[in-house]
Amino acid sequence: MQLSEYQEESRRTVPDDMNDMLGMAILGCCGEAGELAEIIKKARYQGHVLDIADVANELGDLLWYVARVADAIYTDLDAVADFNLMKLRQRYPDGFEVAKSVERQGA
Repeated sequence: MQLSEYQEESRRTVPDDMNDMLGMAILGCCGEAGELAEIIKKARYQGHVLDIADVANELGDLLWYVARVADAIYTDLDAVADFNLMKLRQRYPDGFEVAKSVERQGA
């Protein structure tokens, strides 16, 4: 499935009366990222077993909110992904390097 297909199909679950898509979507991304962090915290520091299914479930929820951010700014997720890959290719043409990352600090 292409990201744009997901974006389009997942729109059917957006409430009809949503009048602040961007605000709701950004806050939703923050909430879902927090839930992912909680899973890792519990596994790393509280003796829980890392449940990959829980991680995937929360990642799916995060993807829904990311798609809504893209909708709110009238952008296709495929275009967002393409732009990000282009940026990464320019930044790290031979793959990630710590030295190149350090050079970018503050940039």
